[in-house]
Amino acid sequence: MSSDKSSSIIPKIAVIVVATYIAAQMLSDIASLKIGVVAGLAVDMGTFIYPITFTLRDIVHKVLGKRNAQVLIIAAGVINVFMALYLRWAAVVPSDPSWGFGAEFTAILAPVWRIVAASIAAEVVSELVDTEVYEWFVTKVTQRYQWARVLTSNSVSVPVDNAIFAVGAFAGVLPWGVVWEIFLINLIVKYGMTLLSLPLIYVTPGSGD
Repeated sequence: MSSDKSSSIIPKIAVIVVATYIAAQMLSDIASLKIGVVAGLAVDMGTFIYPITFTLRDIVHKVLGKRNAQVLIIAAGVINVFMALYLRWAAVVPSDPSWGFGAEFTAILAPVWRIVAASIAAEVVSELVDTEVYEWFVTKVTQRYQWARVLTSNSVSVPVDNAIFAVGAFAGVLPWGVVWEIFLINLIVKYGMTLLSLPLIYVTPGSGD
């Protein structure tokens, strides 16, 4: 009886997690267009939601397996490219004269292509790295301690993501000292958010404790 219940719950949870993963990816990319000041530090506002995607990816890996997790990562990258292209097209379409916010829409949502490219590359590469580290931990280390597999995979993938984004988006445009500051601040914030999202791995039934 309990196994029947688990088999009926898991697909529903998987759908919710996949949808949340895609939504978090898109929201973080859009929010990253604003640089906010938090605790006196300049931080792109996508930083607070994006780290959750690493733990969500781990849940997909746990429930649907490595191959499906990889498919999800590539699909999310394609969706984000499409979103950037669509927003760019929407920004350049002439505004109706009766609607007075065309310039504001273009200023806010028209993508900066170098930042878009760096962001998507960082997401895809780091999430694929997360997949490999998670798989290694489960198959070579232990299937117990779900929190440890998430912490280990995220501890590798978050710095990889940060390095690709900071260098890809700002190297040669900003002084290296500023690039390093962006890397360090974002790393601290993202790792903190990773720790907060870590318990999500227990929302689905599975091996480990």
